[in-house]
Amino acid sequence: MTNSFRSDLAEFATSNVQPTALARDLAELSALDWLACGFAGVDEPVSVILRQQALTEGGAPRAHLFGGGAAPARVVAKVNGTISHALDYDDTHFAHIGHPSVAVLSAAFASGQKLERALPEVLEAALVGMELSVRVGLWLGRDHYQTGFHQTATAGAFGAVAAAGRLMGLDRPQMEMALGLVATQAAGLKAQFGTMGKPYNAGLAAGAGVEVAELIAAGFEANAQGFDGPQGFGSTHHGEGNANTALAGLGQDWLFENISHKFHACCHGLHAALEAARSLDLAEPEVASLTVRTHPRWMTVCNQLAPESGLGAKFSYRTVLAMQALGIDTARLDSYSDRTCANTKLRALRERIHVEADDSLSETTAHVSLLRRDGQRFEAQHDLQSPLDLSDREGRVCAKAAGLMGEDLQAQVRAILKVGGPTTEVFSLLDKENGLS
Repeated sequence: MTNSFRSDLAEFATSNVQPTALARDLAELSALDWLACGFAGVDEPVSVILRQQALTEGGAPRAHLFGGGAAPARVVAKVNGTISHALDYDDTHFAHIGHPSVAVLSAAFASGQKLERALPEVLEAALVGMELSVRVGLWLGRDHYQTGFHQTATAGAFGAVAAAGRLMGLDRPQMEMALGLVATQAAGLKAQFGTMGKPYNAGLAAGAGVEVAELIAAGFEANAQGFDGPQGFGSTHHGEGNANTALAGLGQDWLFENISHKFHACCHGLHAALEAARSLDLAEPEVASLTVRTHPRWMTVCNQLAPESGLGAKFSYRTVLAMQALGIDTARLDSYSDRTCANTKLRALRERIHVEADDSLSETTAHVSLLRRDGQRFEAQHDLQSPLDLSDREGRVCAKAAGLMGEDLQAQVRAILKVGGPTTEVFSLLDKENGLS
């Protein structure tokens, strides 16, 4: 492979870009979503462990940690990337099969604080980095993911270094070198799913991005071909290497516009079914039976038939749809509990819910068929890739953030993101709310 692929990516990451208004608006919403997920995730066991390590190891306090305190930027990126993915409630992009915000926004905000950059500049760098991570994800392709690599961590590391490097003023040759060097740190395995290792994968990508950008800015030299050359990342990590697809429309078409925000606190594989069911009169006791058809890949991911735990409920079509029918808010974290799974009405209802594999459906689509007790049948289908009206999306993201951090704090954070100002202002507000300023 020639160096045109990495050169084009590096040129994009360092040039004067013109994002669409929609891409900018969605990046701002993703920042609110990311901050809310980080704020709500600080008490998770993995978050407590990493925060404690960061605060006890010391180092120049250049950026703020979720939950309070400060540490070196590369450490903050790693810790905040982990914390913001600890609840697995952050945004998803299905083109690269990963979560862009947790790696890229964590890197951009940590670097932005260290460099004392204003929020608009940080958000633009993050948008560029997230777009690049999606493009790299397309280049790596499905084989990379199916082999066992976690693209939130692998593609995310390249987006993180692009965002951090842009803020640090790297030129195109330096950015190429940064892509080559971060390739030697880009890592994350799906084998860690279901453990603390999954959010840690995201943190590793964010931390690597900041560290490598700092090294290159300081004069560190590396082989740019570590990204896409012989024995580089793509060829050694089962990448399909479709550079033409990955580069199509770069700089004009913003693939980030297809970002999908989570509006239910469960596995994203369940969301299409929940969204389809929202359009039906799905309420007990009128449900005689409910049939869900979904892509076969989800049958082994989120089709637990009768989970006993709140965690298991997050991976169960039957449970979440029964919750929805019973009026249990699927957007709330505390809805997914052992107590919910023990609910006798829920247990009875989920026995009337059936899940079937249908390979004619895309991975982002689900079909729901409801038979009511009065004999009427209703059907609905939803594709998570379908365009969502911006005002509707904004309302739902803000409502979700309010549920995670409180209405007043959500409104204050939203206002800061819209108006701009020092990047540290947002974290100072979050620290104050936690009583840690």
